[in-house]
Amino acid sequence: MNNTGAETEPTTPSDTPTEPIADRLPDIIDWLPESLKPGWQLLDQVPILAGLAIVVFFFVAAVVIRSLLIRFLQRLSSETETPVDNILVDCLRKPLFTTIMYFGVALGITASQLPFATEALVNLCISVIIASWMRSTFLASTRILKTLGDVHDRFPVVEPRTVPLLDLSIKLVILLLGSYALLVVWGINPIGWLASAGIVGIAVGFAAKDTLSNVFSGFFILIDAPYKVGDYVNLDTGERGCVTHIGLRSTRLLSREDIEITLPNAVIANAKIVNESGGNKPHIRIAVAVGAAYGSDVDQVCDILQQIGEQHPEIAADPAPRVRMRKFGASSLDFELLGWILKPEDRGRIKHELLMSIYKQFRAQGIEIPYAKSDLYIKELPPIGGTSSPGE
Repeated sequence: MNNTGAETEPTTPSDTPTEPIADRLPDIIDWLPESLKPGWQLLDQVPILAGLAIVVFFFVAAVVIRSLLIRFLQRLSSETETPVDNILVDCLRKPLFTTIMYFGVALGITASQLPFATEALVNLCISVIIASWMRSTFLASTRILKTLGDVHDRFPVVEPRTVPLLDLSIKLVILLLGSYALLVVWGINPIGWLASAGIVGIAVGFAAKDTLSNVFSGFFILIDAPYKVGDYVNLDTGERGCVTHIGLRSTRLLSREDIEITLPNAVIANAKIVNESGGNKPHIRIAVAVGAAYGSDVDQVCDILQQIGEQHPEIAADPAPRVRMRKFGASSLDFELLGWILKPEDRGRIKHELLMSIYKQFRAQGIEIPYAKSDLYIKELPPIGGTSSPGE
């Protein structure tokens, strides 16, 4: 009795045999030589071996591609004068290998048909790729900005004073983009995180308003650049010294007593700053006031002062020192010796040396340096002998 009328049981997806890897890649099998086809058939039956084969293949491909591509890019970068392309090629080496290698690992995990954590392992591989590019971009941005800062005459926007600000801004952008990509990879909705971060940010802003004020002041100081590292500044609050460090939160000064002073940027942003190292030229001017007695040869006085200024080793030759007669004083002819020096902190010592030389030369040439004199006039002397006046 034939069971032609018997109903055939429907097949479920679990009953359907898995399509072999070789059937999904028929072209690759056709390209393989006859000696390798038995090995491929073995991989077709054991998914773990197929996954390992894919990983090994991509590892070899990563080594070969990195070697050939980096060598080609280095050859191209050697023909240019800028060092930026050399930095980019050097920073491209690790993420290029990591991308190819871990992409192969992700494919191998998928082909291995693991019974557990396949999706998590694949996401982990992609996360490693993203982290590798973030790290390399961090390093590349720092090195490129430092290089451009050293040649800021060609790139006026990138200067040593703006490098920290630009470096921080670029790293923040990279961190935000990389974090967004990682959240998307792991299936996390970033909008909810951003909303939560906004609420937390408001609370943190109220709690750390002084710190944020210093940070924002640091941004404006770096942008406005009222001073730079190495400048000698005076503040209306009384602090003075050489700027040794400019940070986002504070600025450090080294005083003449070799004491380091750390000032919050919010204080400096609201203070009057006298930058003695500013201006169009690197030199600063010192003025030595000198008085000569009335009757002195003014030409001789000017020649002596000019010679003293020109002979001092730390007085700049360009601009040259000069002598000016300023006024007719109450008891002297007032002159000024003007000279230019490089370091503001040397002003006191150089002025001392100039005054010592001026006194010695004036004394040798017989030029009097006036000083306060008092003449006493006696209108009437008392009688000699103690004679008393009539009527006593």
